[in-house]
Amino acid sequence: MNRFIGDVITNPLGRVAVEVLIAVVVALVITVVVGAVFRAVARRRGWPDQAVGRLRRPFRVLLILISAWIAVDVALPKSMRRGVPSDGLDIDRMFSIATIAVGAWFVASVVSFLVELGLSRYRTDVADNRVARRIRTQVLVIRRVAIAAIVVIAAAAILLTFPSAQAAGASLLASAGLLSVIAGVAAQSTLGNVIAGVQLAFSGAIRVDDVVIANGEWGRIEEITLTYVVVHIWDDRRMVLPSTYFTTTPFENWTRTGSELMQAVEFDLDWLVDPGAMREEMHRILDRTTLWDGRVSVLQVTDAVGGFVHVRILVTAIDAPTLFDLRCFVREEMVRWLHEHSPQSLPRTRFMSVEPSPNAPPRRSSRADSESEDRSLFSGDKRAEQRARNLTGPITVPDRDDLP
Repeated sequence: MNRFIGDVITNPLGRVAVEVLIAVVVALVITVVVGAVFRAVARRRGWPDQAVGRLRRPFRVLLILISAWIAVDVALPKSMRRGVPSDGLDIDRMFSIATIAVGAWFVASVVSFLVELGLSRYRTDVADNRVARRIRTQVLVIRRVAIAAIVVIAAAAILLTFPSAQAAGASLLASAGLLSVIAGVAAQSTLGNVIAGVQLAFSGAIRVDDVVIANGEWGRIEEITLTYVVVHIWDDRRMVLPSTYFTTTPFENWTRTGSELMQAVEFDLDWLVDPGAMREEMHRILDRTTLWDGRVSVLQVTDAVGGFVHVRILVTAIDAPTLFDLRCFVREEMVRWLHEHSPQSLPRTRFMSVEPSPNAPPRRSSRADSESEDRSLFSGDKRAEQRARNLTGPITVPDRDDLP
């Protein structure tokens, strides 16, 4: 056993394996200790468990990778770590690329953790959440921009580990102006959506959880990205619209300055309706429901033409979904009340049948005769019959000799 251990230690590759194993064990112990301390601090300060859990895996992988790299660097000679001086993947370059990639993953996780930590202070499940929704929209867009920048920087750093890429960097910088023009023309639509996404995030035109009517559909803003916006429609469909839609096309935002809304419940009733009794019943209906926020309750007769009386009831609620349920509730209760207590108010169509009077003078025939003369072209009098004979009688054809 001692001889086997001695052979392993004297062998360079065996020594590397042993030191890498020791480094991995030490890294795991450090991650366990740091993770326990971090979770204790998170519980004491009330940090979200989901945000804390996102940091655990990238931190563990990064620490193990750095520990293994240090162990290989100490145990393995430099001549064995580096092969031929070319663009091939030697051990140092492989560890460098892996460290850059995992480091970018860890930094992006830290950014997401800070974003979740900041958003946890702004609740969106309260009645007045306009400020919270605005901050949430802006912070989420900033997080996407930051993660995109981290990915681009990490990719550039990986490319710069190759000597040929370093040499090509100078020529790329020299032609950056031409490349930017070409890229701008080729990706004009994409860049327009990106700029529009940033504009939407910081202009406040729409926010996450805003209730909008876009493209003829009623829904709620579910997600705002740099290039598109997801609208959660009321029937659980998702409508994906480009960001430029909300900067170039008119749309309705029902929660732009507040979540409180007012809408109407309308009826077409008979002329026998009693608006005063309906108004009293409306107040009784609203008093026994919690959907009404107590701000506005108005019943008005807005029109009375075409055989119907148009009655409009205005009600308010704290948000759009509650207002929809309130309107349905008021409509159902009012229809029930009309059937039970005011059936004469139900809409009906009337018509009048008029009998001719027995004392009415008889109809004159001279008028009929004159009308028949006016209406007949080939009958009815001698001149009309003559016209008919002229058109239907025999036609005399002169001889050719008689022609001039």
